[in-house]
Amino acid sequence: ERPFAVCLLLLCFVGRTTEPHDRLALCRIARERAAPTHQRQIANSCVSLTLDSRFPDTMSELAFLNTPKVSAMREMEDDDQLACTNFSPLTSRFLLPNVANPAKYCEDNLCPRYQDHGQQIKFAKGTTTLGFIFQGGVLISVDSRSTQGPYIASQSVKKVIEINPYLLGTMAGGAADCSFWERNLGMQCRLYELQNKKRISVRAASKSLHNTLYSYKGYGLSCGTMIAGWDDGKDEGELYYVDSDGTRLQAYKGMPRFSVGSGSTYAYGVLDSNYRWDMTDEEAIELGRMAIYHATHRDAYSGGFNNVYLVKQHGWTQIHHTDVKELHELYGQGRRSS
Repeated sequence: ERPFAVCLLLLCFVGRTTEPHDRLALCRIARERAAPTHQRQIANSCVSLTLDSRFPDTMSELAFLNTPKVSAMREMEDDDQLACTNFSPLTSRFLLPNVANPAKYCEDNLCPRYQDHGQQIKFAKGTTTLGFIFQGGVLISVDSRSTQGPYIASQSVKKVIEINPYLLGTMAGGAADCSFWERNLGMQCRLYELQNKKRISVRAASKSLHNTLYSYKGYGLSCGTMIAGWDDGKDEGELYYVDSDGTRLQAYKGMPRFSVGSGSTYAYGVLDSNYRWDMTDEEAIELGRMAIYHATHRDAYSGGFNNVYLVKQHGWTQIHHTDVKELHELYGQGRRSS
């Protein structure tokens, strides 16, 4: 615990901070280190100091001030231990249904996967995302279509979440679930940097997301994500698959590629046939684009634009933002017939 005056000095520093995410992170520190009798005053000060017209999501980001906390079950392993321990005050604060058994309520009223038992709300989802490691780094390629059953809701969804300059996350499943929890992961990673004076490892970031999603297992979340990045001082990039069922897998030379979504079977067909570890950057980019094209061509729930990112030692770079119609002219029936 810290005296109230010390916490207010910290909040004065928050007010001088230009980056909204830094303000939110410092507000958390101020509130958690204040004496219990002063936490409400600190919370009110946080709200007034962090409101910013350039940051419209501030109020939703400040939900941690009033929402209940759900403790995540942690499995500490190697260098993840420090990261997960420091995240303890942040882990998964989220409003739950106000019923005796939230998990059973979600199971009875939602259909998060393909288990249709007459639930009132059904998740009609579809997408194609893929990622693979190779000798030059990590390649991420996704589509941008959002569907609600046969209805195309959007053709321009950003399915790659830019967590920080060295970390990327992908979205597959429920758009709201993936977007919320990966932005929440970005906040946790930034707070880790502020507390430890170094950036978080890819492994620890994926473990933190896994802990959060696992703590809500069975509550109706629908997430199939990938976390890609490159750690400082390492020779290779890293890629992890994390989903809402509690699965967390690391890509390695024996299993270097993941694809998630309704079009993933078509993407895997292209990846399995053409992948090589010793590809050049240009060959990897071409493979990522071709796999997404064939998925969007065969899967009605995938389409829109193809976004390609390449993760190298210096960070990630967006390589392409291409309409899949243009990809059809490159890889489609017209090219083969000619």
